[in-house]
Amino acid sequence: MKRKNLKIIKIILVAITLFSVIAAMGLAGCKTAAAVDETAAAQETSVQETEGGAETAAEETAAETTAEAANPDEIKGDINILTGLELSDSVLNGRPVAVMIENQPAARPQSGLTSADVVFEVVDEGGVTRFVSIFSSKQPDLVGPVRSTRPYYAEIAAGFDPIYIFWGTAPYFYILVERLGLDYLSPLGDDTGASSIAANFVDPGSGEGADAIRDTTRQAPHNAYIRIPRMLEIAQNQGYSLEGGQSPFHFKEDAAEADRGDIADITLNFSQQTFKAEFKYDSASNTYLRYIAGDANTDRETGDQVTVNNVIVLITDIKNSGDEAGHMLVRTTQSGDAYYFFDGNVIEGTWSRLSALEPFKFKDKDGKTVLINRGQTWVSVIAGIEQLEY
Repeated sequence: MKRKNLKIIKIILVAITLFSVIAAMGLAGCKTAAAVDETAAAQETSVQETEGGAETAAEETAAETTAEAANPDEIKGDINILTGLELSDSVLNGRPVAVMIENQPAARPQSGLTSADVVFEVVDEGGVTRFVSIFSSKQPDLVGPVRSTRPYYAEIAAGFDPIYIFWGTAPYFYILVERLGLDYLSPLGDDTGASSIAANFVDPGSGEGADAIRDTTRQAPHNAYIRIPRMLEIAQNQGYSLEGGQSPFHFKEDAAEADRGDIADITLNFSQQTFKAEFKYDSASNTYLRYIAGDANTDRETGDQVTVNNVIVLITDIKNSGDEAGHMLVRTTQSGDAYYFFDGNVIEGTWSRLSALEPFKFKDKDGKTVLINRGQTWVSVIAGIEQLEY
């Protein structure tokens, strides 16, 4: 009960913070302030829904839990919360670590994506996409290139209660990171004094440092990398817990080969050809191979292709804020349509959550929780069904 009350307090603080953000972004122009004001109004609605419906939400969660306990297809037991895989020496269950990874052509191929349990892909300014890459079952020794955060990336990460790693952000966005209460790690902090976000690991500038790496074979800002084991050491030194986390997923066994479908290609048109993502289904392994701009999306170190067990597509409101930088506004709360791809099939349904501090809820059209396959999951967030082909 105390944790629920703390979350409500944090939500209220987020709403208050957005008024500060409006003032800060107002320096960039009236169009920006107007756009952020619209976002603030949406957030206020979310806060009111959360406060007014806290008891109802708790009752609904209890009812859902009871219903899920009776579902014979759901995998329970000693499993990783993000993959559903049984814990072992090779499958850990550490607190989620969410890392901002970029997707500019100069950042490809990336490092560590093949080890991520969950990846959220969302469009950024200029049509570029970035990844909120979440690790729990594995702790790769090289991840990147790491880039800055945006409010919606921070909100997506917050739903997993992670240790959140990013390489700075715009001055007026630090405030939201602070008010979300995220346990963060960043080599850059807020030097405006508007928030208390301070740098807590060191950018080496060039080459390999004690905390992070600047790859001398790549040009900045596409050359910043971190090592998850070292980040966990720093997190512990900061007083962050290495236990905990939360997950939106419920799992089942893979469908029998005879029950697998024939949806072989999934295409996401985020903006332009450079960021066009495709997932090609392999029925024999019951997995999806990822391609970017027509090429296999591979790991820089191993050469392995990014391969996932589930592809989820969420539809929400996405638009340009109108500020000088072209920052995007992406709604991560309330609800929207969703498409769940696994076993060569698709389930149409919805996503929802009352606040950024809660995990997403994934339902089918009948309101039942969607059970996905065990393993890795890729989540693509788009503005409309016209951006999805399958």
